Amino acid sequence: MTVNQMYVHYRIPAQRTNPVPIVLVHGGGLTGVSYETTPDGREGWATYLVRKGYAVYVVDTPGRGRSGFNATAINQAKAESSVAALPGNVLMVTAELAWPLFRFGPTSGTAFPDTQYPTEAFAAFGSQGVPFGEATLEGGAMATAPRALAALLDKIGPAVVVVHSLAGPFADALVEIRPRLVKAVVNIEGAQAIVPTEAQIEAYRGIPVLELFGDHLDAPVFTGRARYEGRRAVVERINKQQGGKATLIRLPDVGMKGNSHMMMQDRNNLQVADFVLDWIGSNIK
Repeated sequence: MTVNQMYVHYRIPAQRTNPVPIVLVHGGGLTGVSYETTPDGREGWATYLVRKGYAVYVVDTPGRGRSGFNATAINQAKAESSVAALPGNVLMVTAELAWPLFRFGPTSGTAFPDTQYPTEAFAAFGSQGVPFGEATLEGGAMATAPRALAALLDKIGPAVVVVHSLAGPFADALVEIRPRLVKAVVNIEGAQAIVPTEAQIEAYRGIPVLELFGDHLDAPVFTGRARYEGRRAVVERINKQQGGKATLIRLPDVGMKGNSHMMMQDRNNLQVADFVLDWIGSNIK
C-alpha cells in the first residue's frame, strides 16, 4: 500500500496565455473540491483560471479526500483489540461549527446580512467535508503536505501556489525547501498556529506574496481578527528584509464586502479570482 501520496487533478488549456501554472491547495476538513465548484452549482476557480489561460493543478493533500489515509493503525487496533495504536484524534468540522468558523454568520443558521456565501446551499457545502485523515500519517500534515507539494513543483516547474486556511503554513515550509520553484504565493486567510521560522521568512526574499482576507474579521472565531493579525506580522517580517514583496489585503478595503472564509465559493468568487489574477499579472514577469 502506498501512503503519503498526493492526488492532483490537472487542467491545461489548449491555448496557454501564461506559462506559469497555478497550484490550488485546500484548507482544513476539505479537499480540492473547494476550488472545483460551488455548493450552489456555479463555476469554481479551477475551470475559471483555465479559461483565463493558466494551467491549473488542484490537489488533495496527503491523507485527505482522494489521497486516502493510512488504515494500518485502525486495522492493528482491531486485530489487537486495543486502541493504543490509534491516532489521538481524527477531526471533522461539524455543520454547527462550520457556519461561524467559516464566517457565514455569527451563529449556526444565522447569516450576516451582507454575506456573499450561498447559505441556501449550506447542506451541499457540508457534504464537501471530510475527516482530517492526515492524522493517520506519520508526522501529520506538516510532515507530508509540503514535501508532496515540492514533488509536484519538481514535476511541473515554477508555479504560483495558492493556499487556503490550514494550508497556510504549507506555503511557508514549501518556500523554504523549493524557493526557486515558487513564483508567488497567494495565502487566503492562512492559519497562524505555526509561526514561520526565520529560515522560512528569509526564503521569501524576492517571492511576491499576497495575504488575502475576507470580511467580518471581528467575528469571535479564530479565522478572523486573530489570524489576520498573525499574518500581518508575517508580512512585516518578510518586508523588513531586502527583497521582501509581501502585501496584506482585506477585500472590503478594495470594494468587495461580505466575503466569507470560503471566498473561492462566495457569490462573487469570480470577482475575487479576477483580483487575484490581476495581482499575479502585476507581480510575476
